[in-house]
Amino acid sequence: MKTLAVFFSLAAAAMFAQQSRDYLSVDEADQIREAQEPNARLELYARFARARIDLVKSLLSHDKPGRSILIHNALEDYGRILDAVDNVVDDALMHKRDVAPGLNAVSNQEIAISGMLRKIQTSQPKDLDRYDFVLRDAISGTEDSIAMAREDFGDRALDLEQRQKEEKKEIQATKSDAQKAADGSQTVQDQPKAPTLYRPGEKKDDGTTGH
Repeated sequence: MKTLAVFFSLAAAAMFAQQSRDYLSVDEADQIREAQEPNARLELYARFARARIDLVKSLLSHDKPGRSILIHNALEDYGRILDAVDNVVDDALMHKRDVAPGLNAVSNQEIAISGMLRKIQTSQPKDLDRYDFVLRDAISGTEDSIAMAREDFGDRALDLEQRQKEEKKEIQATKSDAQKAADGSQTVQDQPKAPTLYRPGEKKDDGTTGH
């Protein structure tokens, strides 16, 4: 039983480490902070995404112990870069910014990356089972991103506005329900009683008793 508890503790620690690990290097994060213009940020993310896949290819070309975790992390970081790209595009569209140049740079890289990922999958590396899930996730994420880049920007902006309106309504409804629950939580029994001058056990004389 103790062994099982230790196993779950180690698994939880490993999961926390994966979640807290930065997906960009310190230098990459600095470059993103310096690039305030959305197209510049998208071009940087396109480079960083390609670098992660090039790293995966390099790791796969050398059968060394421990490479599977490095491949897993690189693919996971790649997926988080795709999420960052979506966030930049959505924010730019909400502020009526043109992101066609940056998105074109991302798409060009993603089209090439899609083929690379498919090739890795079909090659069936011997340690594939250790990063198969993140590989499949990277493939689907890449294909979804390519499809989104081909969408009409106007339609995507309208979808974002509608989504924000719905989210605001849900937040307001949640706040309203919480306030109603708070208002109804104080029952009549919970309310303080009016002060009285009678001693405990003494009843009020309503004038009906005889003398």
